[in-house]
Amino acid sequence: MATVFLIPAPLEEESLQAIPAYVLAAIKQCNVLFAENERTARRYLKKLDKAIVIDDYEWYTIHKAEQEVKQAFIQQLKAGKTIGIVSEAGCPGIADPGQVLIDAAHQHGAIVKPLVGPSSILLALMGSGMNGQQFAFVGYLPIDEQQRKKKLQQLEEYSSKQQSTQVFIETPYRNNQLLETILKTCKPTTRICVAANLTAVNESIVTKTVADWKKEKPELHKQLVIFCLMG
Repeated sequence: MATVFLIPAPLEEESLQAIPAYVLAAIKQCNVLFAENERTARRYLKKLDKAIVIDDYEWYTIHKAEQEVKQAFIQQLKAGKTIGIVSEAGCPGIADPGQVLIDAAHQHGAIVKPLVGPSSILLALMGSGMNGQQFAFVGYLPIDEQQRKKKLQQLEEYSSKQQSTQVFIETPYRNNQLLETILKTCKPTTRICVAANLTAVNESIVTKTVADWKKEKPELHKQLVIFCLMG
């Protein structure tokens, strides 16, 4: 029977301290690796252990799990291989294209073994001080300004009624614009957590009301940020 290890990757390339030791042991059991980005995955493995022979593995790039990659994955399952799925950053299957392969693994009766590692979504929620018993990750908000405002108002209303933390992300070069829209759209009492560069040496996790954020706006351009909202 095939085994599929879900291999976490560091959120920031140098932050290997967030990767538990048993992840390396699992990698060494694998014959085949499906990576979101093969180049960075190869570099990651070498940083974990210089003795790893990268070319001993059979490599596939997920490319958002296109059909031919999924078929290759299924063939490896049928061959009974031990397979690793490696995210670009964080945990496979969480805001990650690897979920399609994981679903295929279940459909073909494989053993699926998720490994502990850093998840920016959970780390931000943990550090936010907001409700960790009821929350939702809603991914990216709309790019269009009017649609984005409407979505933020919906999230704020839902969060207030259900006491549910709303977690979302943005492309690093649009972080400042998103924060600006949040501050123009949301109520002064709504709490916003800005969790930037998680696990890195310049990590910052700050929760303030919209009114307080307006007094001192952070510079978030090209930083890796998770936003949490509690109405």
